[in-house]
Amino acid sequence: MSALTRFDPLNELFADPFPDMFRRFIRSPDRAGARVPNEMKVDVTESEQQYVVKAEIPGAKKEDVRVTIDDNFVSISAEVKEEKERNGNGERVLVRELYYGSLARGFSLGHEVNDKEAQAKFDNGVLTLTLPKRAEAKGTTLKIS
Repeated sequence: MSALTRFDPLNELFADPFPDMFRRFIRSPDRAGARVPNEMKVDVTESEQQYVVKAEIPGAKKEDVRVTIDDNFVSISAEVKEEKERNGNGERVLVRELYYGSLARGFSLGHEVNDKEAQAKFDNGVLTLTLPKRAEAKGTTLKIS
């Protein structure tokens, strides 16, 4: 059975103006054109043997990325430094857009990770982690004496 709702055009028009209004106040005008990353986008795939994690970290350098593995918890953090400089007539700097900040992301996986065999690769702003699953301890039956 479908639910019926009443259409109210005034309610739709003025439903919730506050979130959009506050977003405009938070974002400063001098950063309006800057490409400032506010979150780290992550893809995680799983096979029987391993997890593959791809994290997009634009503006970061390889030296500024840190990955920690604790059993099944993976944490990725990075310092991002982006600098653009535009000169007018080669005489003096008219506009300088700098961004310094940090990004971090942590998540739990379904199995513990074998951190001794884990691999990390950073290329063109994309971090790729290959995280082999730790071999499950096989259960044993104890003989009771």
